[in-house]
Amino acid sequence: MEDRTILCGANAYTQKYYFNEEFSGLPESIKKELQIMCVWFVQEVGGIFTMEFGEDGTLEFKTESNEYDGTIDEIGSVLKIKQFQLERQELLESLELYYKVFYLGEDIG
Repeated sequence: MEDRTILCGANAYTQKYYFNEEFSGLPESIKKELQIMCVWFVQEVGGIFTMEFGEDGTLEFKTESNEYDGTIDEIGSVLKIKQFQLERQELLESLELYYKVFYLGEDIG
């Protein structure tokens, strides 16, 4: 299994939001936008949603659901992720760059 770092996530089953405090240096406006994205996702789709950095610094969206949960909107899940990737492209690219520079020590110059 590859090394992953969870940035944030939300769980429709427990109605909770999680933000990884390792990223507490991010501006409050970005933290708030991430919270809105995660909570909005699980309210519309259900299940568990996380935003995770892969070992190469790529930001990925992960979804999970209880195997007995018949309320999950799997098609809506794919559409919502595509919507995030399109509408929040600049934010997502900035988060990847932030992670690559400050956590992976990559030189962007």
